[in-house]
Amino acid sequence: MVDQALQTIVEAVREASQAQRPLRILGGGTKDFLGGEPQGEPLDVKPLRGISAYEPSELVVTVRAGTPLAELEAALAEKGQCLPFEPPRLGAVLGLPPLGVVAAASANGAFPGTVGGMVASGLAGPARSAVGGVRDYLLGATLVNGRAQVLSFGGQVMKNVAGYDVSRALAGSMGQLGVIAEVSLKVLPVAPARQTLRFDLDQATALRRVNEWAGQPLPLSASAWWDGALIVRLQGARAAVASATQRLGGELIPEHLADGFWNGLRDQRDEYFDQARQAVASGARLWRLSVAPAAPRLELGGPLLIEWGGGQRWLVTDAAAQRVRDVAAEANGHAMVWLGDKSCGACAPVPAAERRLQMALKAAFDPHRLFNPGRLDNLC
Repeated sequence: MVDQALQTIVEAVREASQAQRPLRILGGGTKDFLGGEPQGEPLDVKPLRGISAYEPSELVVTVRAGTPLAELEAALAEKGQCLPFEPPRLGAVLGLPPLGVVAAASANGAFPGTVGGMVASGLAGPARSAVGGVRDYLLGATLVNGRAQVLSFGGQVMKNVAGYDVSRALAGSMGQLGVIAEVSLKVLPVAPARQTLRFDLDQATALRRVNEWAGQPLPLSASAWWDGALIVRLQGARAAVASATQRLGGELIPEHLADGFWNGLRDQRDEYFDQARQAVASGARLWRLSVAPAAPRLELGGPLLIEWGGGQRWLVTDAAAQRVRDVAAEANGHAMVWLGDKSCGACAPVPAAERRLQMALKAAFDPHRLFNPGRLDNLC
């Protein structure tokens, strides 16, 4: 059964299809800076709001795409559960006030991002290398395609694989395949124990350490290196965290300070990102580099923040775009302009074979190219 909010969107897509008029899918607007500049007539999905079903005992929640992310996380927290991939709440990127409490953020709109935007962007926070990303927790989805058809894929259990890959394809699609109306997500219990440790290490030593630890049975859930300091988070069973803390050593960081640090990284309110935005205002670029975790020090100048055991590296630099991309490619990765001048393209062109696959998928779901034109043309 299609309710009024969804029916309104279906009619808007049908009219746009008939008129060949492009649409810009709009939720909280917190991801507008990603990729190409948003184009088209705004199509507001915020009326698609609410948690449709939640079974804490089954670790599954079904939620509508316009639901504020903070609202979903607050509901999960009441049951001692969470989205383990820590999706970024990017209100601070827009210059909005940094509020640390999820409930307060929801009430004040400081983190206006929606569940649909979370899926469409495919972004994950500090725990990404340990637990996976958004697509790993997508069980099913409902979307409106370019023919104004309401399609459902997957289900509400991990063993239901009918259409499962289609649901996963929505993660990181930036709205290019259709209007996400509802998703079913796997959730997990909040870890019973966590501890954050600090080590004073140079970059090369820090990279070597985190890669060594990643191959050992340690409850390592996140890491970050910046300006001579390696910060790691242990998370899991109390006995495992206590044992790993004793084994690794380092300086113990009080929980309230540690939570502020990891939330600052997740939401890009950390000091590094504050300085990066200032540099961007002066003409530099903030790059997001995805490289092999074991890749050695990258020969690029500028302030560097390393996450995900070395797999994600943030760089502020005024170096030529091609130079940054060449260095990332040498490290078996790629580079994306996160903030700053994108006249060079947000990302280097994708390989021809991958490009053909993307275009075929786009044609199948959005034959009239209605949705979010230009957003992915320069993305990896």
